[in-house]
Amino acid sequence: MGKFPEILNPIVSAKIRTVNSFYFQYGRVDVRAKLPSGDWLWPAIWMMPRFNQYGRWPASGEIDIMESHGNKILTDEFGKIHGCTTVGHALHFGPKFNKDGFEQHLGSASNSSGFDQDFHLYSLEWTDEKLTFLVDNVPTKVVDPGMGGFWPNGWFDKSDPNPWRYSKNQKMAPFDQKFYLILNLAAGGMNNYFPDAWLNGANKEKKPWRNDENFAYLKFMEARDK
Repeated sequence: MGKFPEILNPIVSAKIRTVNSFYFQYGRVDVRAKLPSGDWLWPAIWMMPRFNQYGRWPASGEIDIMESHGNKILTDEFGKIHGCTTVGHALHFGPKFNKDGFEQHLGSASNSSGFDQDFHLYSLEWTDEKLTFLVDNVPTKVVDPGMGGFWPNGWFDKSDPNPWRYSKNQKMAPFDQKFYLILNLAAGGMNNYFPDAWLNGANKEKKPWRNDENFAYLKFMEARDK
């Protein structure tokens, strides 16, 4: 361990990615998986562009086929239940890192028993016209940006440069290039995937760290048995 409070990060997460072995443009992805359960776990099945044709994230896009929270009961500030009974889908796209249109195309699916109880099929059907997300072969979100493409979909400031203005497929850019597959499991994090206002468990307790503090990993470790 490092010198207190600057300890070594107590969690080592992992990912599998096909960045150098397999990448493709258009088709179908099927991943059959049983999700893990555990407080503050973050399993994900997602895709990233192989060559960043339109520039750095999120200009070249990101496709989140499945993301979930490992908590059994996780409640947001509006009383909505999250956790391992829900999986989400998203697309990230935009001209700058702080201008991401992902909120325009969020999707989700629910299972009252929990996606941690059995294997389920998480799929993406991707064509030059639209993207369809499926869970157990049931479509849960269809994204058809229309002929105007994703630029007007993101409600971006017109003063920003459109990174896709010269694309061959104006409708689907930046999702008109080769992407690779990523399977990963993360723990915790400070990018607001676990917002500070959300409450955990039947007792509705806040998470043990804040997303703006310097030693969040120390707070995470200290609460590991709670």
